[in-house]
Amino acid sequence: MKFVDPRHDCPRDPWHTIGGEDGPLVTITPASYLLLTLAQWHSARATWPAGKPVGVIVPNDAAIEDLAPDLPQLALVALQFPKWTDGRAYSQARLLKRRWRYAGEVRATGDVLVDMVPLLARTGFDVAVLRHDQSPEAAAETLKFFGAGHYQADTAEHRPLFARQGAAA
Repeated sequence: MKFVDPRHDCPRDPWHTIGGEDGPLVTITPASYLLLTLAQWHSARATWPAGKPVGVIVPNDAAIEDLAPDLPQLALVALQFPKWTDGRAYSQARLLKRRWRYAGEVRATGDVLVDMVPLLARTGFDVAVLRHDQSPEAAAETLKFFGAGHYQADTAEHRPLFARQGAAA
């Protein structure tokens, strides 16, 4: 898992948004690495040129299945955590990775805390944009807490522990 630290400019992160998130839609000129709101994407998707990487920001109350037909065009899906206690984006990520086998980047945005990182990784997130008071170093350390693995299946390991043990015997 990679981490984006909002406290510092991230020169390795090429994704950028454009204006018009809550107001009237602006005219969108296709460019590589644009991160569009869902409304912006719906207005531009029919004419989006192939080969131009584009991402979409999906609110956690949106029906993620509505995005399924567009997934082959999307290089990034940014899922939002408006509060760290609101976990609907975990379900959205899992659906993207397991049900629709989305191979692009799934990014956690919003109120993303270090404590969330292990579950983010298990549900299919590739990148986390950490809240401004969170440390990427501490986030990376949390991924080491469960080195022996988990009992339940997740997006990386599709079999629960008992099925893995049975297959090894």
